[in-house]
Amino acid sequence: MRRPGNRIVKSLIRYPESDYLCAAMPQESHPTFTLKAILRLTRFWNLLVIGMAQYFAAIFLIDTHLLLDWKLFVLASSTAIIAGAGYIINDYYDIKIDLINKPERVVIGKNIARRYALLFHSVLSFSGVAFGFLLGWKLGLIHIFSSFILWWYSNSLKRQPLVGNLMIALLTGLSITLINIVYDLSNSFVIIYSLFAFFITLVREIVKDMEDLKGDNTFGCKTLPIIWGIRKTKVLIYFLLALFSLLVILLNAVYTQMPFSYFLVFLFAPLGLFLFGLMQADTKRDFYTLSQWCKLIMVLGIISMVFVN
Repeated sequence: MRRPGNRIVKSLIRYPESDYLCAAMPQESHPTFTLKAILRLTRFWNLLVIGMAQYFAAIFLIDTHLLLDWKLFVLASSTAIIAGAGYIINDYYDIKIDLINKPERVVIGKNIARRYALLFHSVLSFSGVAFGFLLGWKLGLIHIFSSFILWWYSNSLKRQPLVGNLMIALLTGLSITLINIVYDLSNSFVIIYSLFAFFITLVREIVKDMEDLKGDNTFGCKTLPIIWGIRKTKVLIYFLLALFSLLVILLNAVYTQMPFSYFLVFLFAPLGLFLFGLMQADTKRDFYTLSQWCKLIMVLGIISMVFVN
């Protein structure tokens, strides 16, 4: 029996880069600069989820009185600004790949000129770092580190096997850990949710690589689905989710001792449905659906913070 992953890889069409760009590269003669384009470029809804995660972690895992704390507002704002800048630079470097993987979602070159996108990225990165230093040198340095990693990821790391996925997952988990750093705490719930954000993001980034396999392969990327194939990449995801589930159970037994029913509803049941879908997945649309499902699991995890204490 043929492996689905190998069938997908063998069916890829190799486009000569120069010919493809002549036909498909967006023209910048009259870009339509709109608010909608800005929101799409910076992934506004993803930024909203990041801010929501930090607010929920601070309010429901630490103290409800932090709702109106200016530090929390600055933290959420600066983190979202840094993330938004990261999305822009990622799209800037990925125009050619995105024209194959998701041409309908390309903004740079169509709605926003590339030079303005680069300027917008620089302004946001500088602003995010400056806001970070308002909360102390530690957060300022972390934001500098995050901005650099996001640039490095877009420029190079995302085209390498696993390392780019790990970096994005690390930054996502770090966004929750910042709550402990800003308020000088070692809250165990915050640590567990940071772990949750890390693993779910890592799985989603790998799934996105499977979704984008065609365009990535066309331009010489070396992501896991390309060098391993779909089947072996799925095995890695099974292992990661098993490891994550084991760590959650162990940490809960040692530190939080919450009822198992809590994890069943908000974590293990959604993960079970995800695994069932992953076993059946074989097309770009399948992997896109799984990527969106990971987003839903992330949102469910954030909502579950309400019921922790």
